[in-house]
Amino acid sequence: MTDIPRSPGKTTIDPIVLHTIARLTALRVDGVSRLSPVPGGVNRLTRRGQEGVRVEIENSRVDVDLYVVLHADTNVREVSRNIQSNVARAISDMVGMEVGRIGIHIEDVDYTSEA
Repeated sequence: MTDIPRSPGKTTIDPIVLHTIARLTALRVDGVSRLSPVPGGVNRLTRRGQEGVRVEIENSRVDVDLYVVLHADTNVREVSRNIQSNVARAISDMVGMEVGRIGIHIEDVDYTSEA
């Protein structure tokens, strides 16, 4: 058995990276019009919210809440599931962190795209 030498040092991931991954991934899902502001006031130390995304990190596990506005002609359940699976996969693949809960909050429906 060969010993693989370990590199000195440690890799850390800023929570803003997780926000960006979640936000951009959610916006790419068909049926998502845009993200809605995170409701509520001040975020706690381990909770940060920005542009429709709230991320909580506990014991290297990531929980995400996404606040979305959907297009009027979409299936809410299908779009929600697609957001959850795509965001979980993106976080896991890109940063290797365990993903716990991904909550989808439908804040509004966008009828303006219908003309």
